[in-house]
Amino acid sequence: MTDNKNGIAVKVQGLTRTFGNFIAVDNISLEVRKGQIFGFLGPNGAGKSTTIRMLCGLLMPTSGTGTVGGNDITTQSESIKQNIGYMSQKFSLYDDITVIENINFFSGVYNVPEEKKAARKEWVLSMAGISDRKDAITKTLPTGFKQRLALGCAILHEPQILFLDEPTSGVDPISRRNFWNLIYDMSAVGTTVFVTTHYMDEADYCDRLALIYRGKIIAEGTPDELKQKYMTKDVLEIEADRPVEALDVLSTHGFDAAIFGNILHVIVSSSTHTGPMIREILEQSDIIPRRIERIVPSLEDVFVTLIEVS
Repeated sequence: MTDNKNGIAVKVQGLTRTFGNFIAVDNISLEVRKGQIFGFLGPNGAGKSTTIRMLCGLLMPTSGTGTVGGNDITTQSESIKQNIGYMSQKFSLYDDITVIENINFFSGVYNVPEEKKAARKEWVLSMAGISDRKDAITKTLPTGFKQRLALGCAILHEPQILFLDEPTSGVDPISRRNFWNLIYDMSAVGTTVFVTTHYMDEADYCDRLALIYRGKIIAEGTPDELKQKYMTKDVLEIEADRPVEALDVLSTHGFDAAIFGNILHVIVSSSTHTGPMIREILEQSDIIPRRIERIVPSLEDVFVTLIEVS
């Protein structure tokens, strides 16, 4: 239990999980301190959910060691399950029963003391903004409300460590932002939050990050550390009238370019010298570059840079 006493909420060393010949999680090691918001960032299929299921005691590792709240992930999985909160990608709710029936069910699963049940139920309803809809069938709730209800059910027992697996997947931007405000509130009172996401913009909300790709951790640090360490080049943001064609043109000329919606990001050695050259190349292809400017790199730029060399 020493890790827990020393302020380490989660610690794994050499964690590996295989399915036949497929290596889903490949020898990863990490530490998460108490009270941190720790982001586990990577594309779909990178190994995020497999890792979180091992940490929650739901899946045995093929090899490696780890502790969660001081409990061993291979020998004390039942203790882990009772002392953490876990919210899966599917919100973990039962769609065909009422809101209050879901809350009652999870209060029983997590053994919420009788003297606390009434107050905790009211807290969930209030936090989720559905006090007037407690008798509604859960599947009739808008996605954002269902998301907050799932979070409330996961923390009915006031766990010190909370695992959130892609909690904002499929949720509108406003609901995503509101959900992150709830995460901040929990972290502020000492709850450790381990969150997986493939939304690169959410990474900036985390205290610390691990980037995972094809089962391996390829970088770890604070958002600022990752940008400073791995982005030694400049990033140009380009707004053009035909972005897809602009991407093809720049790629043909050997530029490291990526498209984000209607915007292009191009990684260059020097924005001062390369900006005018890019403008000329695009104009020669009858593409109008409305704006070309150097920007602070995003974590998506960092990730793209890293996977190209991994």
